[in-house]
Order: sequence, then C-alpha cells, then structure tokens
Amino acid sequence: MTLPEDHPLRTGRTANSPLVSAYSGHRPRRLPVWFMRQAGRSLPEYRASRAGVAMLDSCLDPDLAAELTLQPVRRHGVDAAIFFSDIVVPMALLGVDVKIEPGVGPVFASPVRTLDDVARLRDLGPLDDERAAPVTAGVRAAVAALGDTPLIGFAGAPFTLAAYLVEGRASRDHLGARRLMHSDPAAWHALMSWAADVTGAFLQAQVRAGASAAQLFDSWAGSLSLTDYTQHVVPASARVLAGVRELGVRAVHFGVATGELLVAMRDAGADVMGVDYRVPLDEASWRLGGRTPLQGNVDPAMLAAPWEVLEAHVRDVVERGSVAPAHVVNLGHGVPPDTDPDVLTRVVELVHSL
Repeated sequence: MTLPEDHPLRTGRTANSPLVSAYSGHRPRRLPVWFMRQAGRSLPEYRASRAGVAMLDSCLDPDLAAELTLQPVRRHGVDAAIFFSDIVVPMALLGVDVKIEPGVGPVFASPVRTLDDVARLRDLGPLDDERAAPVTAGVRAAVAALGDTPLIGFAGAPFTLAAYLVEGRASRDHLGARRLMHSDPAAWHALMSWAADVTGAFLQAQVRAGASAAQLFDSWAGSLSLTDYTQHVVPASARVLAGVRELGVRAVHFGVATGELLVAMRDAGADVMGVDYRVPLDEASWRLGGRTPLQGNVDPAMLAAPWEVLEAHVRDVVERGSVAPAHVVNLGHGVPPDTDPDVLTRVVELVHSL
C-alpha cells in the first residue's frame, strides 16, 4: 500500500514538521506539543459549534468535525491536530446500534457476548470507503486547512472496542470482557479479530485521506495483566499497527494505567509510546530500553494548579523526556473539560521556549 501522491507526507508539507520528526526518532529544534482531548469542552468555540448537536452527529458531519479539529490549533498553536472523533464512530458507521449518552458515554442496544453475536457483527459487512466517507471527507477538509501542521488519525484499539461491546457501556473494571476472554476463547478471538478489522480500516482510511501519523488509544488495557494482554490482545493490536505502518506513517500507542504494559504495547508495533501521568518519562524510557520516542505526560490535574507549580511540573516532564531518543509533550491523559484554555496556550508557549 502507498500513500496518494497529494498526501502531505509525500508532498513534503508535513514530512519535516517537528511532530513527524520527533515521531521518527529525531530531535527537532522546537520541542513539539499537543494535547489529547484538545478539541473539547474546555474551548468556548467548541461549545458554541456543538450547541444542540449530538456527539455522534458532530463526528459524522465532515464540516463540523474538521472545524472542531482545527479549533485548538488556531487557539493554542499546538504542533499537531488530532482528528475529532470518538472510539465508537467506526461501529456507528457500520450500523451498530450505539448512542453516546451525556454523563454516561457509549451505550449499546445489544451487548456482544457469544459467537453468534460476533457473527451478527460480521454480517454488517466491512468498513469500506463508502461507509467511511463522512470521516475521510472531514479529514481532507481539516488537512487542507492545516497547511504544514500535521493531522493525527484517531482510533480505539481492539480491546477497548471489545470491552465496550461486551459490557454494553463503560465499565470501571471491564470484568465482563475479562470473563469472556477466559470463559469463551473462541468468541473472544472472533470479537477481537472483527474489532481489529474495523479499527484497522478506520485508521487506514484517515491516513490515506491525509493524516500524517496515527494514534491507537487502548483506553481500558490497564485493566489487564501483562499475561492476558500479551496472549489475548497483542495479536489484534499488532494487525492494526502493521496496517498503519505499511502506509509509511508513524504509529503512537497509548493506554491509561498501562505502565506495566509499556514494552508489550511497543512491541505490538508502535513507533512511539504514549505514557500516562503515573510513570515518569525517564522511568518509562528505561523500561523501553532507551530506544523509543515518547509522548506525554503532564498530569492533567496540574492544569488547575498555580502557574509556578504547573511550570515546574512541565519543566520536570521535559527534563525527564530528554533521556528518550525524542519526545512530544502531551498530557498523561485528556484535557479536563473545566480547564482554562489560556493555561493550555501558556503551556504551549513554555514548551516551545524550552
């Protein structure tokens, strides 16, 4: 597989950007920074744009999704946009009955817990170009407006998709998914295979439409032991990451509370490891053998601290990240909705000054 001739990496628009350079293992002159959930409720322009529009409708409206993607780049001057989407979007594109309920999150009408349930998912067919069109149109619109600022593709990892499907909604411990993993390995393997197909197609569609990198979010992998992750999750995630890398773009792998899984997640095929706020970056680099570019890991809680406290924390994160081959500053999770956006802008200015 090859990228289209007009892709920003092939034309050179983003190939030498600070973000792509850092993701490739080089240290650019300007330390790159962006924030997970940088497009969101912390921005008044986001709240105005989304007023009266449901979350999934926002994700599937190409013009609105592109606008929401661009807003934090305009306001904060971050070094990358990440496409505005949600983990359940590829499933919605296939016709899975899912709603995102305010204060609850994704809710599925029919949880998936047997081989027959997985077969019904397979009957929905593949996520082809026609079905992905609302997303790829949004990606193209965002890329056209970003100039030499790269866009990062977004997708949930197979385990996180599977965990939502088995539970039927968000869960604190994902006990249902872990039970299925062990009580019915055939159903679990079939579900993970389907999720890998869907997520892989979703990410590849974004990359072909112009994304210069891709991030795979395994939000719930931290609920797993290393053994369970390695045996029952890695093969599916490795398929997704391999498909992205075959297109010639760098892949970031991130999970919450996954400090014990960092090496396994990297070895699944990631070029860059996102690190949450629980593990210092110098420790993460040591665990990864000092050869993997890192992304992270400012504690989102610090965004509400007095500036002198936050500044010292950001400087410490940058100092610890300096031991890695390359470093992209980010949060160790997403931007809290009540964050003062001026604080994020100030953090960007600080990072660029370093």
